[in-house]
Amino acid sequence: MSLFCYQCQEAAKGTGCSANRGVCGIDEPTINFQDLNVHLLKGMSFFATRAAAKDLPVNSAAHTAIRVLFSTITNANFDKNFFYGQIKETIRMRDQLRASLENVGVVFNDTDLKFACKWSPMDDSGIESTAFTIDPRIDAPTEDTRSLRALALYGLKGMAAYAEHALNLGFENEAVNLHILKTLDYLLTDDDDLNTHINIVLETGKFGVEVMALLDKANTTTYGNPEITQVNIGVRNNPGILVSGHDLKDLEELLEQTKNTGVDVYTHSEMLPAHYYPAFRKYSNFVGNYGNAWWKQKEEFQTFNGPILFTTNCLVPPSSTSNYSDKVYTTGAVGFPGFKYIKERKPGQQKDFTEIIEHAKMCQPPSEIESGFITGGFAHNQVIALADKIVEAVKSGAIRKFFVMAGCDGRHKERNYYSEFAQQLPNDTVILTAGCAKYRYNKLPLGDIGGIPRVLDAGQCNDSYSLAIIALKLKEVFGLDNINDLPIVYNIAWYEQKAVIVLLALLHLGVKNIHLGPTLPAFLSPNVTKILVDTFGIGTISSVEEDIHNMANAPTI
Repeated sequence: MSLFCYQCQEAAKGTGCSANRGVCGIDEPTINFQDLNVHLLKGMSFFATRAAAKDLPVNSAAHTAIRVLFSTITNANFDKNFFYGQIKETIRMRDQLRASLENVGVVFNDTDLKFACKWSPMDDSGIESTAFTIDPRIDAPTEDTRSLRALALYGLKGMAAYAEHALNLGFENEAVNLHILKTLDYLLTDDDDLNTHINIVLETGKFGVEVMALLDKANTTTYGNPEITQVNIGVRNNPGILVSGHDLKDLEELLEQTKNTGVDVYTHSEMLPAHYYPAFRKYSNFVGNYGNAWWKQKEEFQTFNGPILFTTNCLVPPSSTSNYSDKVYTTGAVGFPGFKYIKERKPGQQKDFTEIIEHAKMCQPPSEIESGFITGGFAHNQVIALADKIVEAVKSGAIRKFFVMAGCDGRHKERNYYSEFAQQLPNDTVILTAGCAKYRYNKLPLGDIGGIPRVLDAGQCNDSYSLAIIALKLKEVFGLDNINDLPIVYNIAWYEQKAVIVLLALLHLGVKNIHLGPTLPAFLSPNVTKILVDTFGIGTISSVEEDIHNMANAPTI
């Protein structure tokens, strides 16, 4: 077996992808390059943490770790040549850190170097013929520590996504950076102490809260607080560019460069919440949202007609019969063989989107697939502004319970559960959502309660922090001592590693009794699952009817 991966919810047979190609479409050489790159990050971090202890600069090492970890999350990068370049950069950074430490008199023993420098620089011809498979299941001696290591590592990958977006806007948190490096360093060791591993996982949740707060600050400082917004889901009669992913900086620069060109810009999937930020409203060619969640892109890209820009993960390899392969552009941590790549911005400059803009001018306008509007923009600042109205609705009994239905969507039919769950919820309940999970119910006619929409969309999965802030504010308003005494139920869908860091962050905040579906992660061992159940009340989902009966009828304030 030369490929193994179990980091996403679609892990084959619920245990892990182990053929020549993963369910997501990634091939054996690329996943092996990814695993090698992550392994090298651990060696780099061994030196980086010791450099930090000597007050030597390590932010560049942290930025390398963030970029690599982000590029290895599910559906982000399928290009092995990208990882080959990152491998060389990681080795260069590792060796530079080692030299800096030796220059200040630090001496390393052979055992340290055996772990930290397992891989030496390889030339272009040598790496292809070098046999390697870094199986995540053999990183530690026991099943439970392997499971906890995976939970910590995948949490770091989600953390890296948030840190990368904040960094692109000029914001970073050195404590978050150092946690990433320290955890990678620890994962290099053969320590098998279960309690130490549990503490590292919980610590990752703590810094998950910090990195989400960092990104929230970066986004709102740069683009303003999201506001209640009606987003057009129809089209206009101009050629267009469809933007997918999560990176608001890329979107801003593309909008700047498409002004007065006759080219419209539309969002797809997780980029929808960009419409909620007031700073983007000044662009008259920022038209609306086209389509649905990421997994429908194969059919929706066919009808869009114009070029598509992927700014982050959620790329699905196109089929051999697709008519849009020559229209896809990637940038940042995203890559796919044959797709055109837009290079990183140089310091003080914007990315150059000229090629995709000129391409769009030669294309037909998008074909309309739906019309109307959807409403969003209920991030924490906006909901807190409505706090008095919401509290009164709760006290009067008009709102009996809130359901946090955040997280990820996916292509499996079992996810119809979330649409049916939303449809069958009692009319005196409100859904709080963030992430692409919203596409399971954000276009359903669920109505409102006294003018409060029954679906309150806070934004991207990147905006899950808003849901935590809303809960904490309601706890304060109601004068409760425990966040779990609120009339809030958590029924969260997960798919990839950003959902992992959101889960760990919620656990750090003390939230209990979270229902996680549609299946539990394949990387959780039975004993680690038991620890999560016993300590935090983590639960699974069953039938819609049974879950609504149990969740909706739980005690309220």
